[in-house]
Amino acid sequence: MFFEEKRNAGCCCGAADENIILLATRFTAMAIDKKYKGIFFMLLAALGFSIMGGAAKSLKGSFTAGQLVFYRNLVGLIVLLPGLLIRRPVQPGGKFLRLAFRGIMGTIALYTLLYCILHIPLGSAMSYNLTSAIFIAIFSFLLFGEYHGRRVLFAVLLGFVGMLLIYKPIMHFAWYYHLTGLISGMVSAIAYLTLGRLAGYYDPRVIVLSFLTSGFLLPLLSMIIHYTTGANADGLFIIEWRWPQGVEWLSMAILGLAALFGQYFVTKAYGADKAGIVSSIGYANIVFSVFIGMALGDDFPDWMSLSGILCIISSGVIISLVKRKAATT
Repeated sequence: MFFEEKRNAGCCCGAADENIILLATRFTAMAIDKKYKGIFFMLLAALGFSIMGGAAKSLKGSFTAGQLVFYRNLVGLIVLLPGLLIRRPVQPGGKFLRLAFRGIMGTIALYTLLYCILHIPLGSAMSYNLTSAIFIAIFSFLLFGEYHGRRVLFAVLLGFVGMLLIYKPIMHFAWYYHLTGLISGMVSAIAYLTLGRLAGYYDPRVIVLSFLTSGFLLPLLSMIIHYTTGANADGLFIIEWRWPQGVEWLSMAILGLAALFGQYFVTKAYGADKAGIVSSIGYANIVFSVFIGMALGDDFPDWMSLSGILCIISSGVIISLVKRKAATT
């Protein structure tokens, strides 16, 4: 009897193992399937950027936005450069000005995002940055004639509504904080659109390198101006040098590594799919931020925030269904 039960259990375990392997295989196939690559990569990017936002917020009061931009990109360069030297990129190139433009736009977007994170609630700052999806949809249509149908447009708007329901942006802060937030969204949209036009010419690591180099040199230049001309440091355009102390080193490392992780996969995401499709999945940043905030001591989301999460999930489902239907037809 014992051996019979053991044999039956073994059969059940074997069947369970086969099911697990089958599910893993299907997931892997979906992850590497060309139809879903953009979505998968953007989910990873959203996770990285959420962690970056939490790390930046933890350094409020100790560092300015310009200083955070400098250290964030310094960490990225330290990690990325050895890999480029070990495995050199193979690419046709030929679009250097476009590559440099993408790096500068990405740096401006990072400046404005970190400035908002340090001066208004993290959720509101991320909300402004994620208005990039709306600007991407507008710019894609006006500049490139990209239109993915009413369902995708509805999904973009639904995701944006969900984002607002979760964080309920606060309007009693100074007007220039809100203006900076909108600039962050607009410039991010321009930077993301440029990614799709670079994917066929440069290795994703080289595209990321352009952003890291720009984000390292511009703050460095502002520090040189501060110490050579005596210009007063304003924390954004003109900054002064400051070493991290104690646990701040850990926060800086997390800031840089999480941002590099997110930047790498957002580069691959926009190179793998249309900007209008991928940008909607970027709303997952909000979902990740909610749970990261809870892990750091935030309260459980209220009913309005939960409704927002459902809106964002629904947005992603709609996008996936539209892509599947387009693939089958």
